[in-house]
Amino acid sequence: MTEAIQPPQDHPGIAARKRWMGVLARAGAPEILARLAEAPPLPAHRRLRGPETGLVMTRGRQGGDGAPFNLGEMTVTRCSVALENGAVGHAYVAGRDARQAELAALLDAALQDPARQAALMDAVIEPLAAAQAARAARDAARAAATRVQFFTMANMR
Repeated sequence: MTEAIQPPQDHPGIAARKRWMGVLARAGAPEILARLAEAPPLPAHRRLRGPETGLVMTRGRQGGDGAPFNLGEMTVTRCSVALENGAVGHAYVAGRDARQAELAALLDAALQDPARQAALMDAVIEPLAAAQAARAARDAARAAATRVQFFTMANMR
């Protein structure tokens, strides 16, 4: 049995791909399409798989030792596409949005091309990431307003 050679996990290309895939997985198809309107045209592609919707089992950890348990099933949609230059893009997104999965896979493949990467990062990924960060900050501020401050009076006698 032969094993595929895996690049080291701290390789800069892996970290960049994880980042853009995370941003695309959290963005809806309308958001991605809005950003693509301002981006250079994407290359032609063909579907290798999907988009297909299915279930995955989510796992959680509990207790002091972090024992794993099955939390429940989650709906995901996956898609794989290939570009004319041979680059392959994959995407798994939460929910049933087939268009989001295909767009994410197409962008994953296109972002692997150094000639397209900078333009797509500036036009699509960075604005989506900024919008997601702003939403997260807004939600955190809203949650912080309801925070209860507890304290103990251990030093009082």
